[in-house]
Amino acid sequence: MSPIVSVFKNPPDGGRGFHRDIRVRWAIEEVGQPYQLRLLTFSEMRRPEYRKSHSFGQMPLYEDGDLVLFESGAIVHHIAQQYPGLLPADRNSRSRAVMWMFAALNTVEPAVSFGSLSLLQQRMHELSVVLGDKEWLDGAFSAGDLLMVSVLRALRGDVPDDKPNLHNYVEHAEARPAFQRALKDSANLVRSA
Repeated sequence: MSPIVSVFKNPPDGGRGFHRDIRVRWAIEEVGQPYQLRLLTFSEMRRPEYRKSHSFGQMPLYEDGDLVLFESGAIVHHIAQQYPGLLPADRNSRSRAVMWMFAALNTVEPAVSFGSLSLLQQRMHELSVVLGDKEWLDGAFSAGDLLMVSVLRALRGDVPDDKPNLHNYVEHAEARPAFQRALKDSANLVRSA
Protein backbone atom coordinates (compact mmCIF):
# COMPACT_ATOMS: atom_id res chain seq x y z
CA MET A 1 0.00 0.00 0.00
CA SER A 2 1.25 3.48 -0.88
CA PRO A 3 1.87 6.14 1.76
CA ILE A 4 -0.89 8.70 2.24
CA VAL A 5 -0.06 12.40 2.44
CA SER A 6 -2.74 14.69 3.86
CA VAL A 7 -2.92 18.04 2.08
CA PHE A 8 -5.27 21.01 1.83
CA LYS A 9 -8.39 20.29 -0.19
CA ASN A 10 -8.51 23.96 -1.17
CA PRO A 11 -4.91 25.23 -0.91
CA PRO A 12 -4.92 28.82 0.39
CA ASP A 13 -2.09 29.67 -2.03
CA GLY A 14 -4.19 28.69 -5.04
CA GLY A 15 -2.07 25.63 -5.77
CA ARG A 16 1.23 27.44 -6.27
CA GLY A 17 3.08 25.10 -3.90
CA PHE A 18 4.02 27.48 -1.11
CA HIS A 19 2.76 25.21 1.69
CA ARG A 20 4.92 22.71 3.50
CA ASP A 21 3.15 19.72 1.99
CA ILE A 22 4.94 20.45 -1.30
CA ARG A 23 8.18 19.41 0.42
CA VAL A 24 6.82 15.96 1.15
CA ARG A 25 5.30 15.42 -2.29
CA TRP A 26 8.50 16.68 -3.95
CA ALA A 27 10.61 14.26 -1.88
CA ILE A 28 8.37 11.33 -2.79
CA GLU A 29 8.51 12.33 -6.45
CA GLU A 30 12.32 12.58 -6.30
CA VAL A 31 12.63 9.01 -5.06
CA GLY A 32 10.05 7.75 -7.54
CA GLN A 33 7.63 6.18 -5.08
CA PRO A 34 3.85 6.08 -5.48
CA TYR A 35 1.67 7.86 -2.93
CA GLN A 36 -1.89 8.90 -2.36
CA LEU A 37 -3.27 12.29 -1.36
CA ARG A 38 -5.89 12.75 1.33
CA LEU A 39 -7.64 16.07 0.76
CA LEU A 40 -8.78 17.81 3.93
CA THR A 41 -10.49 21.10 4.69
CA PHE A 42 -9.42 23.37 7.54
CA SER A 43 -12.38 22.20 9.63
CA GLU A 44 -11.44 18.53 9.07
CA MET A 45 -7.93 19.29 10.34
CA ARG A 46 -9.42 20.51 13.63
CA ARG A 47 -11.45 17.37 14.27
CA PRO A 48 -10.40 15.06 17.14
CA GLU A 49 -9.77 12.10 14.82
CA TYR A 50 -7.22 14.11 12.81
CA ARG A 51 -5.63 15.54 15.96
CA LYS A 52 -5.01 12.01 17.21
CA SER A 53 -2.49 11.74 14.37
CA HIS A 54 -1.30 15.36 14.26
CA SER A 55 -1.32 16.97 17.67
CA PHE A 56 -1.17 20.48 16.21
CA GLY A 57 -3.85 19.99 13.56
CA GLN A 58 -1.67 21.13 10.66
CA MET A 59 -0.44 19.88 7.29
CA PRO A 60 1.21 17.74 6.11
CA LEU A 61 0.59 14.36 7.66
CA TYR A 62 2.34 11.25 6.32
CA GLU A 63 0.90 7.78 6.92
CA ASP A 64 2.62 4.60 5.81
CA GLY A 65 1.12 1.50 7.38
CA ASP A 66 1.41 1.92 11.13
CA LEU A 67 3.88 4.83 10.81
CA VAL A 68 2.35 8.29 11.17
CA LEU A 69 4.59 11.36 10.93
CA PHE A 70 4.05 15.08 10.99
CA GLU A 71 6.54 17.94 10.49
CA SER A 72 7.66 18.26 6.91
CA GLY A 73 11.38 18.06 7.75
CA ALA A 74 10.94 14.82 9.67
CA ILE A 75 8.88 13.36 6.83
CA VAL A 76 11.44 14.36 4.19
CA HIS A 77 14.21 12.90 6.35
CA HIS A 78 12.27 9.63 6.68
CA ILE A 79 11.72 9.43 2.91
CA ALA A 80 15.39 10.24 2.23
CA GLN A 81 16.49 7.46 4.59
CA GLN A 82 14.10 4.89 3.14
CA TYR A 83 14.78 5.34 -0.58
CA PRO A 84 17.87 6.20 -2.64
CA GLY A 85 18.09 9.57 -4.33
CA LEU A 86 18.00 12.24 -1.62
CA LEU A 87 20.96 11.36 0.59
CA PRO A 88 24.46 10.59 -0.68
CA ALA A 89 25.94 7.14 -0.05
CA ASP A 90 29.19 8.60 1.34
CA ARG A 91 28.88 8.92 5.13
CA ASN A 92 30.35 12.43 5.37
CA SER A 93 28.36 13.75 2.42
CA ARG A 94 25.23 12.19 3.90
CA SER A 95 25.84 13.94 7.21
CA ARG A 96 26.36 17.26 5.45
CA ALA A 97 23.07 16.81 3.54
CA VAL A 98 21.29 16.28 6.87
CA MET A 99 23.09 19.34 8.24
CA TRP A 100 21.68 21.41 5.36
CA MET A 101 18.22 20.03 6.09
CA PHE A 102 18.50 21.33 9.65
CA ALA A 103 20.01 24.62 8.49
CA ALA A 104 17.11 25.18 6.09
CA LEU A 105 14.51 24.65 8.80
CA ASN A 106 16.26 26.04 11.87
CA THR A 107 18.51 28.82 10.58
CA VAL A 108 17.06 30.11 7.31
CA GLU A 109 13.32 29.46 7.62
CA PRO A 110 12.87 31.46 10.87
CA ALA A 111 14.60 34.42 9.20
CA VAL A 112 12.33 34.08 6.16
CA SER A 113 9.13 33.63 8.16
CA PHE A 114 9.57 35.70 11.29
CA GLY A 115 12.92 37.46 11.25
CA SER A 116 13.65 41.12 10.92
CA LEU A 117 14.72 42.47 7.55
CA SER A 118 18.30 42.73 8.78
CA LEU A 119 18.34 39.06 9.88
CA LEU A 120 16.84 37.99 6.57
CA GLN A 121 19.46 39.99 4.66
CA GLN A 122 22.22 38.47 6.79
CA ARG A 123 21.00 34.92 6.17
CA MET A 124 20.62 35.54 2.43
CA HIS A 125 24.15 36.95 2.28
CA GLU A 126 25.58 34.00 4.23
CA LEU A 127 23.73 31.46 2.09
CA SER A 128 24.79 33.23 -1.10
CA VAL A 129 28.43 33.11 -0.02
CA VAL A 130 28.23 29.39 0.82
CA LEU A 131 26.49 28.55 -2.45
CA GLY A 132 28.86 30.66 -4.54
CA ASP A 133 28.73 29.46 -8.13
CA LYS A 134 27.89 25.86 -7.23
CA GLU A 135 24.82 24.15 -8.60
CA TRP A 136 23.85 22.61 -5.23
CA LEU A 137 24.92 23.18 -1.63
CA ASP A 138 27.22 20.14 -1.35
CA GLY A 139 27.82 18.28 -4.58
CA ALA A 140 24.74 16.50 -5.94
CA PHE A 141 21.15 17.52 -5.28
CA SER A 142 20.02 16.25 -1.87
CA ALA A 143 17.26 16.55 0.71
CA GLY A 144 19.21 19.54 2.04
CA ASP A 145 18.70 21.37 -1.26
CA LEU A 146 15.06 20.29 -1.41
CA LEU A 147 14.31 21.82 1.98
CA MET A 148 16.46 24.92 1.41
CA VAL A 149 14.76 25.69 -1.89
CA SER A 150 11.36 25.08 -0.29
CA VAL A 151 12.21 27.67 2.34
CA LEU A 152 13.53 30.17 -0.20
CA ARG A 153 10.40 29.75 -2.33
CA ALA A 154 8.43 31.22 0.59
CA LEU A 155 10.03 34.56 -0.31
CA ARG A 156 7.99 34.35 -3.55
CA GLY A 157 10.55 36.11 -5.67
CA ASP A 158 11.77 38.47 -2.95
CA VAL A 159 15.26 36.99 -2.82
CA PRO A 160 17.48 40.09 -2.76
CA ASP A 161 18.39 41.26 -6.27
CA ASP A 162 22.08 41.29 -5.41
CA LYS A 163 21.96 37.51 -4.91
CA PRO A 164 21.52 36.17 -8.47
CA ASN A 165 23.06 32.83 -7.46
CA LEU A 166 20.16 32.27 -5.04
CA HIS A 167 17.64 33.12 -7.77
CA ASN A 168 19.37 30.66 -10.09
CA TYR A 169 19.52 28.02 -7.35
CA VAL A 170 15.75 28.20 -6.78
CA GLU A 171 14.94 28.27 -10.50
CA HIS A 172 17.22 25.31 -11.18
CA ALA A 173 15.55 23.26 -8.44
CA GLU A 174 12.06 24.26 -9.57
CA ALA A 175 12.92 22.99 -13.06
CA ARG A 176 13.50 19.47 -11.73
CA PRO A 177 10.89 17.05 -13.13
CA ALA A 178 10.03 15.77 -9.65
CA PHE A 179 9.28 19.30 -8.43
CA GLN A 180 7.19 20.00 -11.52
CA ARG A 181 5.12 16.85 -10.90
CA ALA A 182 4.53 17.82 -7.25
CA LEU A 183 3.61 21.37 -8.26
CA LYS A 184 1.25 20.10 -10.95
CA ASP A 185 -0.51 18.05 -8.27
CA SER A 186 -0.97 21.26 -6.23
CA ALA A 187 -2.47 23.09 -9.19
CA ASN A 188 -4.76 20.15 -9.95
CA LEU A 189 -6.14 20.27 -6.41
CA VAL A 190 -7.46 23.76 -7.12
CA ARG A 191 -8.96 22.76 -10.47
CA SER A 192 -10.71 19.74 -8.98
CA ALA A 193 -12.11 21.62 -5.97
